[in-house]
Amino acid sequence: MFFDGWYDVVRVFMVGILAYAALVFLLRISGKRTLSKMNAFDLIVTIALGSTLATVLLSKEVALIEGVAAFMMLIGLQYIITWASVRSHWVENLIKAEPSLLFYEGRFLTDALRQQRVTQEEVLFAVRSQGLPQIENVAAIVLETDGSLTVLQNQQGGELTSLKRKL
Repeated sequence: MFFDGWYDVVRVFMVGILAYAALVFLLRISGKRTLSKMNAFDLIVTIALGSTLATVLLSKEVALIEGVAAFMMLIGLQYIITWASVRSHWVENLIKAEPSLLFYEGRFLTDALRQQRVTQEEVLFAVRSQGLPQIENVAAIVLETDGSLTVLQNQQGGELTSLKRKL
C-alpha cells in the first residue's frame, strides 16, 4: 500500500520527534565518549542506536517508552564497558584492537599489511592525503584502532616516541 491514512504519518512524526529528543538528551548526559570514533565496539553501539531509533519510528508494536528504555540500556552498557576499559587492561584488550605498524624506516611491513588486509596503494593514498609527495619523507605509517591511517613524517634528529606504546 502507498497510503493507509494520516494516523501513521502523524505517529511517525510525533514518535520521531520525541524519540530523537530522548536520544539526544541521553547522549548528551552520557558524555562525549559514547559516540566517539574509537573501535569496533563503539561502531556496534552506534549502529544499534540507529536501528533502535528506526524500529521505534516505524513499528507500531514498539512503544516510545520501550525505545527510550532500549536507548538507556545501550548507552548504559556503553558507559559501563568504556568505564571498565580505562580501569582494566583485560577489558581494554577485549574490546580494542591494537594499532598496527604498516610502514617503518623506508619499507613496507608486508606481513602486517597482509594481516590487516591493507594494500600498499591504500598506504600511499594516506601519504598523498597528508600532502606528502614522497614516501621518503615518511618515518612510519600506523593503522589505528579506528581503522584510520596515521602518517608520521621524518623529523631531523627526532625520536618517534608516539610509537613506543604497544607497537
